[in-house]
Formats: sequence, structure tokens, C-alpha cells
Amino acid sequence: MTSGVSRWMLLAVFLLALPFGASADWGALNMPVGVTEISEKVYNLHMRIFIWCCVIGAVVFAVMFYSILKHRKSKGAVAADFHESTTVEIIWTVVPLIILIVMAVPAAKVLIQMEDFSDSEMSVKVTGYQWRWQYEYIDEGVSFYSQLDPAHNVARQVGSDVDVDQFDNYLKEVDNVLVLPVGKKVRFLHTAADVIHSWWVPDLSVKKDSIPGFINENWARIEQPGIYRGKCAELCGRDHGFMPIVVKAVPQEEFDAWISEQKTKTANADIESIRQWTHQELVATGEKVYQANCMSCHQQKGQGIPGMFPPIAGSEVVTGDVSTHITTVLQGIPETAMQAFGSRLNDVDLAAVITFQRNAFGNDTGDTVQPSQMRSLRQGLQQTRLDTPQNITNGVN
Repeated sequence: MTSGVSRWMLLAVFLLALPFGASADWGALNMPVGVTEISEKVYNLHMRIFIWCCVIGAVVFAVMFYSILKHRKSKGAVAADFHESTTVEIIWTVVPLIILIVMAVPAAKVLIQMEDFSDSEMSVKVTGYQWRWQYEYIDEGVSFYSQLDPAHNVARQVGSDVDVDQFDNYLKEVDNVLVLPVGKKVRFLHTAADVIHSWWVPDLSVKKDSIPGFINENWARIEQPGIYRGKCAELCGRDHGFMPIVVKAVPQEEFDAWISEQKTKTANADIESIRQWTHQELVATGEKVYQANCMSCHQQKGQGIPGMFPPIAGSEVVTGDVSTHITTVLQGIPETAMQAFGSRLNDVDLAAVITFQRNAFGNDTGDTVQPSQMRSLRQGLQQTRLDTPQNITNGVN
């Protein structure tokens, strides 16, 4: 009777252990193979050690279950009376040591190769901010910021009433993707401007902490064109979960054309910063800039988050002296969470977002801040605080 109960108990445990609720396929559960030489080696190393662990686990549990069933009390088994076995102790010390050495040697080779960024063909500096990335193509002189796509940022806000099912890759899209050439060894230089971040793209087998004041390095050579997604893997603040990474790998010819396009955009931005903008143009542009850069803290309708982030609507800074508003946006407020945007936005975006904030959410100041004003301030041609800003007017241009 006891033997029958034991069998039924073992059968019940076995059935309960079956993954009846699992619906994901193996590819979704396992780590990706990736599209670089290193990622393939990491995957193969992972699978090799995983199989070894499974075999070792199967052997150990088989011996355990055999011992439990074969030497149970119901079969009249009597425990042996001995104190120690030098042979057994040597075996269970030496065998695991050999296994660890066999695992460690190939793992060390891969780790060394992951850190060998010699003979790199191009360099990209990656700087983490709350909550965006800055990419600088050092050899090409191209630089831009990348952050959560504005449409996704609007949709995620409380009370937005946006159907998120309409988005592909919800909360995984960015406004500016990192474009890299296929087949070229790219060295990444990682740092941060505020807190610790971590740049992680699984398909590239690239993950490195971005630490303020330090430069960490690693590399990748992408073998296949495509879109590869990642995220910040370090808890960097309240919007840590909305800091995606999108890498687009393209052939060299397409990459060269894209670099040329970015340089043209930079040149056009310089032209745009010196022309006179209308009030309506600045407000329309400023709304987009606000959604991409300010809405996370100050919220969709400018109401802020009580106790954390002040509102834009009715703010004394926004509705008061315009030079104070400009200084706040440019330099931030170090003792609070207000970040400095003087180095993060271009002249047009700075002027537009300030104009928008002063004329939205019920803040009808009528002020217009021109990009040329921001250009002068950032170049040091005028004092940061201006009592009578030259290109700021009351009313509409």
C-alpha cells in the first residue's frame, strides 16, 4: 500500500512539473543568436554550457531518485554505518574542478575577444541622458539625439486615450535611429552626462555601462542588414523603461548617403537658426519639441506631477520674465530634476519650445523667442540673462 501511494505521489509531482501554461516558442525563451561574430560565439558558448548543466543535473537527480526509490524504508533498506570516504571526496572535488576549467577556457577566450576593439574602422560615442541617447560619429562629424518616438510618448501618458494597438513595436521606436554600415568593425565609446546608464542591444551582443566621467569601450561588426532593438539596462530614473535603442544596419553605400544627408541637415539647421520665424511656426514646432523632450516630466497638458515635477500651466517661470525662462531651459536647475537643454537642443528647437510653453496651456503671454536669440546666447555673444532680449517680441510676428 505504501509503495502504491509513493508511486502515485511521484506521478503527481511529475505531472505538476509539466509546463502546461507555456505558450512561447523556444526562440522567444532562449537568448538570440544575433548578427555579429561575437554574438554567435556567445550563443554557442551559452548553449554548450547549458547542455552540460542539463546533463549534469539529469545525472545528479537520477542518482538521487534511484537512491530514494531503491533504498527506501518500505523495502527494508538499512543505512550503512561509515564515517567518510577519501576516494569519494577526491572525486567530487576533482570532477567539478575539471568541469569548471573546461567551461572557463572557451569563456575567457570570448571575453577577451569582446574587449579587443583594435583595428576598429569607425568610432561612435554613445552618451546616456535621462532619458535619451546621444550618438556622435567621431570621424564623420555627425551628432544627434535619439529618444522615444513622440507618438509613443504621447500614447503612454495617463489619460491620453490613445489606442496603443495601432503601434508596431510599442515603446520600442525612437525618433532618430543609429545607422551603422554592415561588415565594418565599429568601436563604441560609452559615457553618461547625469546618472549611470547601460547601452544594451542583444542581437549585437553589446552591453556596456555608461558612467559619468568614464569612457567604456566595446565593439561590433554587424553581418546582416536590418533593424536591431535594445534598451537601457540600468535603472536610471522614473522613465528608465522608456529609453529604447534602435540600430539600423545598412550597406556601406547607403550609410555614406545617410551621412551626407545628416551633414546637409546640420548645415540647413544653421541657416534656419538665423532666419526670422513667425510666431505660428515656432508654436507648431515647439509643440513637437515639448512632446519629445518635456512631456515626460511636465505631462501632456502641462499639469506636471504634484510633488515631483512642477506644472508648465500657470508657472511663474513660464509666465514671468522671459529671460529667466530662457536661462532655466538652457542651464537647468541643479538642485532640482530640471535638466539643462542648452547642449541637447538646437537653436530652433530651444526657441520653439520656449515660445510654445509661453503660449500654451493657458499661458497667453504673446511672447516670441527667435532662434537667432538662442544662437547668440549659446555662442556667448550676449549675457545669459537679458533684460530686454533683442529678438523677443510681445505679440505675433
